[in-house]
Amino acid sequence: MNIALTGATGYIGSAVLRTLLAHGHDVTALVRSEESAARVAADRVTPVVGELTDTPWLTEQLKASEGAIHLASGDDPETLDDAVVTAVTSAYAGTEKPYVHTGGIWGYGSGEAIVDTDPANPPELVAWRTPIEKRVLEPGIRGSVVAPGVVYGYGAGLPAEVVLGAPKTNGALHLVGDGLQHWVTVHVDDLAELYVSVLEKAPGGDVYLGASGANPSMRELAEAVAGIGKVVEEDPDESRARLGAPFADALLLDQQAAGTTAKNLFSWTPQRPTILELLRDGYPADR
Repeated sequence: MNIALTGATGYIGSAVLRTLLAHGHDVTALVRSEESAARVAADRVTPVVGELTDTPWLTEQLKASEGAIHLASGDDPETLDDAVVTAVTSAYAGTEKPYVHTGGIWGYGSGEAIVDTDPANPPELVAWRTPIEKRVLEPGIRGSVVAPGVVYGYGAGLPAEVVLGAPKTNGALHLVGDGLQHWVTVHVDDLAELYVSVLEKAPGGDVYLGASGANPSMRELAEAVAGIGKVVEEDPDESRARLGAPFADALLLDQQAAGTTAKNLFSWTPQRPTILELLRDGYPADR
């Protein structure tokens, strides 16, 4: 299939691009600059430059495709996602063309055993996503939502930003809160396989958790960092002051999930090292 892909130069998008090509798809990469176009231009990848919030333009690009995955982000993600879903609804209405939208595990709030069908309970940071995702899942288009956990791999992602990049006091790494909260995690390459499986196989109308089944606590993550012998707890209000309340409140969610639905339906089998294994190995950029 010829797949329209947004966010092809991003962290997750570049992994999805590689995986789409490995599965034999052609890709139209919808990018926002000539620089991005040059970065993705390759055999079986056609970059098209335009503004993703230009709904008429995007609708025409989507009409020329056989399916789409949306992974682009920006300074105003709500406006961006709203525009993309509006274009998809117009371009794909009444067809069987698959569309895969990006949600996130934070939208479920805290939970010891989160499953795909749990009701939304988002913190402030991502509350805007819920009504947009509902539009994706409505009858009329073959729309699905992938809700990734905390994505890691190649020395990047939230673990690099929040754990490795945390301040230190006397050599001890700062936690977010007491660090006992669990994080649902998934390697970026495993997640990319899930996106492509959902594109190829999902009937539409459902959410699929991108969860490897490894749910370490933040304390475990911090203690796994090479060369760090101690950690420092923060009062939640201290974390909010340091990181901003909306972001800190999302990081303070205590979440665990197994991703069983995707594993059973699509034979999705995460195979990459866990985040704890990579952190203990220095979080290399090439695994």
